[in-house]
Amino acid sequence: MRIARFSAGEDPRYGVLDEEADELVVLRGDPIYGGLDTTGERVRVEDVRLLSPVIPRSKVIGIGRNYAAHATEMGNEVPAEPLVFLKPNTAVVGPNDPIVLPPYSQEVHHEAELAVVISRLCKYVPAERAGDVIFGYTAANDVTARDVQRTDGQWTRAKGFDTSCPLGPYLAVDIDVSDLAVRARVDGELRQDGRTSQLVRSVPELVAYVSSIFTLLPGDVILTGTPAGVGPIDVGQRVQVEVEGIGTLDNPVVRRD
Repeated sequence: MRIARFSAGEDPRYGVLDEEADELVVLRGDPIYGGLDTTGERVRVEDVRLLSPVIPRSKVIGIGRNYAAHATEMGNEVPAEPLVFLKPNTAVVGPNDPIVLPPYSQEVHHEAELAVVISRLCKYVPAERAGDVIFGYTAANDVTARDVQRTDGQWTRAKGFDTSCPLGPYLAVDIDVSDLAVRARVDGELRQDGRTSQLVRSVPELVAYVSSIFTLLPGDVILTGTPAGVGPIDVGQRVQVEVEGIGTLDNPVVRRD
């Protein structure tokens, strides 16, 4: 099952994707809080604007260097413990929203990732119970100002700027994420082509580790790391992040005058 958050000119609503009809079966409210009760209304996907499937009320938690090949391409070792950073919820945008390059960076990179969406308040979750607190999964682009990441020493400016966390297009709630393709294309050119089976630390391990640091809240997002092949994006290009079974997240790149 895949869920969309969408707008047809009104306040955002939610719907379950009927793939055969290419329609959304409208839900009565936010499924994280209100379940999957439907109104009976249907809308065509082509008639609505898909939004980020979730806007975290609290935080986006990133995991760095969780694919060995990506750590190597950046000249780093795989860390002894997960490398954790934060993005504010103001970084989140949805499908077709522009990635706005920050004025302080001249080298911004794409990073295709599987994202985990938390279902309920939790703390100290054992890895074997991680599924109890996961609502679903979506595709993410952990957009990174690489030059600033190198010079600042910490990653707030590099990874926390507005529009640096596109999410979407759908939220998959019944999918096995142990071996999914994770790809990035820029203007149709394949840049990243990895699989979640290559994660150094699995989704359950990440949920357990992150929840030992932070109390997780409903709608919080965990970015699981990016495969090798990251690279620059520039004004006028389009970035497509595809996660198998979820869909393709497509965003144009702009720079504000």
